[in-house]
Amino acid sequence: MEKSALQTDIQFLPGVGPKRAVLFRSELGVNTIGDFIRIYPFKYIDRSTITAIGAATPDMAYIQIKAKVVEISLFGASGSIEGDDVRFNTVKRMSVKVEDGTGYMEMVFFKGIKWMHSKLEPGEEYIFFGKPSIFNGRLNMVHPEVDKVQDGSQPGKMPGSSMTGVYPSTEKLRNGGITGKLMNKLMANALQTALPAIEETLPQRLLVEKGLVPIHFAIRNIHFPKDLTALEKARYRLKFEELFYLQLSLLKQKYVRSRNENGIRMPKIGDAFNKCYSSLPFRLTTAQKRVITEIRDDMKSGHQMNRLLQGDVGSGKTMVAVLSALIATGNGYQACIMAPTEVLAQQHFKNISKYLDGTGVRPALLTGSSRAAERREIHQGLEDGSIGIIVGTHALLEDNVIFRNLGLAIIDEQHRFGVEQRARLWRKSACGLAPHILVMTATPIPRTLAMTLYGDLDVSVIDELPPGRKPIQTIAATEGRRTAMFNFLKEQIKLGRQVFIVYPLIFESEKLDYKNLEKGYEQVVTAFPFPPYKTAIVHGQQSNEEKKFNMDAFAAGRANILVATSVIEVGVDVPNASVMVIESAERFGLSQLHQLRGRVGRGSEKSYCILMTGKKLSKESRHRIELMCATENGFELAEEDMKMRGPGDLEGTQQSGLPVELNIASLARDGLILNDARQCAQAVLDEDPVLGKAENRLLAEEISRDKYKVRNYSQIS
Repeated sequence: MEKSALQTDIQFLPGVGPKRAVLFRSELGVNTIGDFIRIYPFKYIDRSTITAIGAATPDMAYIQIKAKVVEISLFGASGSIEGDDVRFNTVKRMSVKVEDGTGYMEMVFFKGIKWMHSKLEPGEEYIFFGKPSIFNGRLNMVHPEVDKVQDGSQPGKMPGSSMTGVYPSTEKLRNGGITGKLMNKLMANALQTALPAIEETLPQRLLVEKGLVPIHFAIRNIHFPKDLTALEKARYRLKFEELFYLQLSLLKQKYVRSRNENGIRMPKIGDAFNKCYSSLPFRLTTAQKRVITEIRDDMKSGHQMNRLLQGDVGSGKTMVAVLSALIATGNGYQACIMAPTEVLAQQHFKNISKYLDGTGVRPALLTGSSRAAERREIHQGLEDGSIGIIVGTHALLEDNVIFRNLGLAIIDEQHRFGVEQRARLWRKSACGLAPHILVMTATPIPRTLAMTLYGDLDVSVIDELPPGRKPIQTIAATEGRRTAMFNFLKEQIKLGRQVFIVYPLIFESEKLDYKNLEKGYEQVVTAFPFPPYKTAIVHGQQSNEEKKFNMDAFAAGRANILVATSVIEVGVDVPNASVMVIESAERFGLSQLHQLRGRVGRGSEKSYCILMTGKKLSKESRHRIELMCATENGFELAEEDMKMRGPGDLEGTQQSGLPVELNIASLARDGLILNDARQCAQAVLDEDPVLGKAENRLLAEEISRDKYKVRNYSQIS
């Protein structure tokens, strides 16, 4: 069989054709038969068992019934349709009564009635496959799959396989007639056509070493498993292969870059660093000191630093950023700190200016709302080198922002920046070498996800909170306790504390969300009238000036309450705020709830987070709320979040998906396989870092495929 069978356009697979091919392309990204074979079932149904009607109950999953058709009835808009001369365009429902000796059951059809009516004959026996349910006290199945009982074989099944795969689907696919049964039939055709053309993708030595089954066995048994053991072997092999090549690709990138000598060498510490360090009003934690040492080692090594700094909310990342920037200025280079929002950029600038006082290093702030005169002065200061550290937003990427000698770029909450935007920043280094890169995130990232999203970066973790930080008490409450909650807020305000009240903002229903926000604001203002209370409001539809005015009023203590959308999630630091109320908390993801909770507990007083929810919560939402009340550990919560929601959307907000498409492996569930695959990949590269040896030819070819070209968030320089 020629290899071209895999490259054959999907429309030429028997049973597909041009119309269905369009659906496969748009809905599943399938262009060729090879693509189609790599669409794997996400669950399996055992089709070897026949359930007696008398034993069937509505709480069962999909079952098979072997029964004889007793009676077929057709119904129109006004009732039963009698006679032989039936106009099927007037038929709305078909009821098929069947029996198997243990009882009777009704099969109901609302679509494809004419075709199904011609297929079924009273007195004949059929196999019906579907989900049992109860309607008007009678057991039924709606739109079951139907097969004539003949030689025991079933369409869309491989000989010897008793399990049927259930494939990913969409409403458009189902409406286009691409049912689960048809998918199985098409897959059987695809394997018959193209399985011989699939070549082994892993070297023989690895198959033997890891006890992996060959590719043909794996592909056949992932689609049509011989039994559970064969399915597990197939699944493990395909997951291992996918994760092994992903890690091999990332580690090879990391190796190539780490051997690149063209990094800016920064051997000195400098007076500014020492002055800042010695005048700090607090002691750095052991974790902060360890991370600064790791960063310093990178910056003096002569290689370009590419480091991810993970630290939970309030762990002191900003201090690490300041000291890292001062290493750069102490060696005659400039540093920039890039933030995703103006609020966060202003917050950073305020804190950093405080730390730089007395060091002789000049900081500046550049955002979209910087005035023309300020901009001219800043541009001049960056070009002549008099500005040592610049804090800014996307405004730093503008073409007219030119550095004299940018040596360090620090990016905060970096997943909010696109690869192209960051690449523009790297090109601003005037010394011909890419700047050192420090990527910071307060979103705790589960280890398996960090190894994939940031697999080619060195990772530092601040896993220790500064001394004196008190635990935040987290409480769940429903609408019935709102009056008690408002009374508690009044007590806190009486003690001189301040309060955040946050409303969710979900992109699909912005208008509704703003309506909820306004309604909530009115409710708060009614409960907390002026005087003596003062309530400020911040949301995305305000101008930057309005936002800044209200935020400043709250930060300065002129307002007791700040009502906001989750715009305040990142970067608001108000030590006097001791209560965070999160409305409709069930609409937020775990990581986002944790980020919001981290806005309080920054002072010396006991702090509280109150999660307001509806009465009727899904099982998953209830679990999220219980976890929030049980732990403050961001990494534990992130692991749970990924298990519950999958790895592609860790914050509950719209953001990029994973850097590669995983067909079968799951970062949430396959951590052990990922670790094993990474160790294997590392062992291969330790022996042959550039995969140049003849025995690694297959590996080099495989990672050159588009699938493993990582669209990496961390793609630096």
